[in-house]
Amino acid sequence: MRISKYFPFAFIYFFINSFALPYGLTYTALLSPLFYIWVLATRRQEVLWPFFLFLTPFVVIHFCLGVDTKSYFVSLLNMTLVYIFCQTMYTFLLQCDRPAKIFQQLLVINFICCLLAIALFFTPYNIWVWAKQFLTTGVYNFKRLTLLSYEPSYYALLFTPLFFYFGLQLIFARNTINSWLMLAMLLLPLVLSFSLGVISTILLAVAITFFVHFKTFTRNRRAMNLLALGAIAGVMALLVGIVFFPDNILFVRVVNVISGKDPSGKGRTFEAFWLAEQLLQQKSYWWGIGPGQIKILGFELIRNYYGYGAETTRVAIPNAAAETLAIFGWAGFVLRIAAACFLFVYTKVWHNYYRLLLFSFIFIYQFTGSFITNVAEYVIWIMAFTPVFKEYDIAKRNIPADDGKLVNVKSRQAGGGRQNRLRAGRLKRVMTGLKT
Repeated sequence: MRISKYFPFAFIYFFINSFALPYGLTYTALLSPLFYIWVLATRRQEVLWPFFLFLTPFVVIHFCLGVDTKSYFVSLLNMTLVYIFCQTMYTFLLQCDRPAKIFQQLLVINFICCLLAIALFFTPYNIWVWAKQFLTTGVYNFKRLTLLSYEPSYYALLFTPLFFYFGLQLIFARNTINSWLMLAMLLLPLVLSFSLGVISTILLAVAITFFVHFKTFTRNRRAMNLLALGAIAGVMALLVGIVFFPDNILFVRVVNVISGKDPSGKGRTFEAFWLAEQLLQQKSYWWGIGPGQIKILGFELIRNYYGYGAETTRVAIPNAAAETLAIFGWAGFVLRIAAACFLFVYTKVWHNYYRLLLFSFIFIYQFTGSFITNVAEYVIWIMAFTPVFKEYDIAKRNIPADDGKLVNVKSRQAGGGRQNRLRAGRLKRVMTGLKT
């Protein structure tokens, strides 16, 4: 199989981006100077000035309000490196002819890694790819799959674009891998990561896309078969759990979430916004406290609120939308939501099944977790707003031809109609000749 020149960078991003590096530092950030040069050479236009132009009024106001200069500029540098990587991802999508090949290579390698991780689970080396964490009230030291990423939910977030892409392949019968094997490759990583936040948001995104394109999916036999299979399997698993394993980890977590006893769920949602509001009181509701200032102004507040130990040296607001509110105030928060809504309309996200899934997912997820410099989140935003996944366009309805290239259904039907008319014409001439 021919390896794309982009694959090594995709491999680094997906599998080892933070491996053996201090928290917050990534290889994509270290490679940003090279990425920046490549973007300039490829697109032949400056990409940094819009970013700095946008930040200028915030920087001026933050310094007028007072900030810790070192923390501010270190955080601002980190944001700049993330922005460069975002421009790199956008340029890659524009330049790469067939990203599906890279996606499939990542999917296969990831599945192999999952199988190896299962084998390592029963050895002392499981600490390399499994994280032992507090899960919820009453569940301590629970192991969840991370592979070489830093956190299970981050790994699940990385995997989400692959899940949607190849899930649509199954629905529209485009998969080149056996359907049952494909299901295992898609479900196993999410199950092992046990990231209920990501999984529940995926289900919500699927439900939104299904109802937006209700007629299309209800007329698709494969889609309905998969839906029926999932419903039957879900009901059977629920009954088995209730009857034989009433105290299983999943039920305990769900019950804690419903009863309000799950600190992780609360901490990543409405409590995160409460903490942001407390920080805004110290500076400006409209403009926020500034980059790098959460650990300065909110260290004691956040550590005491979440009950972190005395050994804690790093704190954060575990919610991208709430962190945006804290750092850039209501002005930044409104701009964030407005930009997402504008790009949704401008790029006509609803005209593509894949991009609608991605947008629905990440728009909801930003209110339930993540952080403001999360490259995995920005990659999903960029993929949702970049109209390059033509195979899932609704208007064109492309289908795979025998040579693997995409052909428009209407064009194929039109071509077939012309061939039929030619055959009919030849048959008529032959019949006329026989009569004479």
